Amino acid sequence: MKNSMLAAAFSLVGLGLLACPWARADSDTFMDLRSIPALQGDPAAGKAGSATCAACHMQNGISVVGLFPNLAGQHAEYLYWRMRTIQQEARADSPMTALLADLDDAELRNFSAWYASLPPADHSDSANGAAAHASEGARIWNEGDATRGIPPCQGCHGRNAEGHPLAAKAIRWRLVPVLRGQHADFVIQRLKAYRDGSHTLTSSARMMNGAAANLDDASIEALAQWIESGDSM
Repeated sequence: MKNSMLAAAFSLVGLGLLACPWARADSDTFMDLRSIPALQGDPAAGKAGSATCAACHMQNGISVVGLFPNLAGQHAEYLYWRMRTIQQEARADSPMTALLADLDDAELRNFSAWYASLPPADHSDSANGAAAHASEGARIWNEGDATRGIPPCQGCHGRNAEGHPLAAKAIRWRLVPVLRGQHADFVIQRLKAYRDGSHTLTSSARMMNGAAANLDDASIEALAQWIESGDSM
């Protein structure tokens, strides 16, 4: 009974339905993204200006380097606010800081609209990770681990990592990224950063700080391998 109640609580945290201490605004730069407008952008203008983006993310938005995320088919709202966050954080160790520094709001919106309009990667030819990793990753994704305080990822990102099931109806859920087929190297980097508290600027990041807090390296790798595989539950 205790484990069932704990699992339910973790599911609610993953869905953002419980008040979480890491979601409080405590700095002048904190961005509360729980209520955002639908993004308006010009995909054609985004495409026309995307040559620099394509050098890493490719013209079709599907990168060939593991640390560069796929952008094709991602929610425009997620892409826009992710770039806004990078601009605000201005991390010296991120190449994206310099690339985004001089872009205005309209350009960010146009790039977001362009990459969101592209078809996502075809997962039919995706190579599965090691069987043990894929199996463990699928388990954590679907069930979480109440004994370690890990919520199920599917509570927010969807059963098959294709985004929150309410994203088409509620704008706020478009800040939850589509992850299916995303590069394992990128996922590992991001999850470790959330776990270690390196990203805290937005309400979304602080929810992930809590969700990833108890993931060890092996669990992160297992999740990343399952996500990259593109397998369905």
